[in-house]
Amino acid sequence: MDQVSPLMILIAGPYRSGTNDDPQLIAANVQAMAEMALRVFRAGHLPVLGEWFALPLIEQAGSKQVGDEIFNEIFHPVARRLVARCDACLRIGGPSQGADEMVELARQHGKLVFRRFEDIPAVLNS
Repeated sequence: MDQVSPLMILIAGPYRSGTNDDPQLIAANVQAMAEMALRVFRAGHLPVLGEWFALPLIEQAGSKQVGDEIFNEIFHPVARRLVARCDACLRIGGPSQGADEMVELARQHGKLVFRRFEDIPAVLNS
């Protein structure tokens, strides 16, 4: 495995997919992404989740429920902007149209795309 400087890596996984908008299932999806983010951080990289940026904005804007007009105005657009700023994207979890879109956008922007944590290069010791 090659060694690199720390990368900013977007963790892309299911948020609403397969949940029928059940808050507990959505929370489990976010938890899975957060757990992976911690692994990525401990490996020396800077992980980010679109949810970390979008959800506070959605709340501030007055969204009343997942999938309402305010949610849709902010949720995916934030992730699209974020993926353009990251060095890489790590796709985790099951089926998700939004996560697959982040992978495609990462590729279009010439970013690294990883499908497994084990494929992320080690950080150079400095």
